[in-house]
Amino acid sequence: MEWTIDSTVELLNGEEMPRLGLGVWRAADGRETEDAVAAALRAGYRLIDTASIYKNEQSVGRAMRASGVPREKIFVTTKVWNDQQGYDATIKAFNASLKSLGTNYADLYLVHWPVVGKYKETYRAIEALYDQGLVRSIGVSNFNIHHLEDLMGSCRIKPMVNQAELHPLHTQKKLFAFCRKEGIQLQSWRPLMQGRLDLPLLAELAAKYGKTPAQIVLRWHLQLGVVTIPKSVREARIRENADLYDFRLEPEDIVRIDALNANHRFGADPDHVDF
Repeated sequence: MEWTIDSTVELLNGEEMPRLGLGVWRAADGRETEDAVAAALRAGYRLIDTASIYKNEQSVGRAMRASGVPREKIFVTTKVWNDQQGYDATIKAFNASLKSLGTNYADLYLVHWPVVGKYKETYRAIEALYDQGLVRSIGVSNFNIHHLEDLMGSCRIKPMVNQAELHPLHTQKKLFAFCRKEGIQLQSWRPLMQGRLDLPLLAELAAKYGKTPAQIVLRWHLQLGVVTIPKSVREARIRENADLYDFRLEPEDIVRIDALNANHRFGADPDHVDF
């Protein structure tokens, strides 16, 4: 069956996660975030990705409540920031996030970055939150293979999601293969490369399929099986980013996009978390 904006992936614990969502990193608290989330929910998005460090959880919560969409139909992700890590601090941070969101549970809670010496205790706290039913699914963000192997050597509950920087210039094939083997759902942040879409191949494929370069890149993510959360605060762009279901990239074009890889990060390297 062909996908729609309602399509989901099944996580290790049986929970269903939407394949496409809205990211709100650097969306200003207040009207900007509220309008973006409202526009996304009107357009059919059901995954909203925020974090405590984004300082806009309250706005996300207000927009969700005002939307009229039942809470159980919205998949909300938030994350514990680096200076909140450690067992007790993570519990406190999570409770603060729930209060800000105005909800009594989160659908997914992530360790935002692998802070050396802390991420195992942080994840242990997240396991406890999961045991209590306060979060429906748990996972990590920005973990490389060795971080995942280290964590899985001691955790009780395997991470269900790993959110990582992934796009045509940083395809993360080794990480992708590892996560697939382990049943960990890979999710992409910064999928549109900070707007660096002026690549000749993307222009060629956009003309071929009658789509925009952004839509080509997002469809590439979906066909790889990667959940993706493009960020925008413009309603027209939010709708454009969801217009992905009336075409399918041919296998040879997937391969050509893969070949753009330059191991180029726009964000930080998870092996050097000093912030």
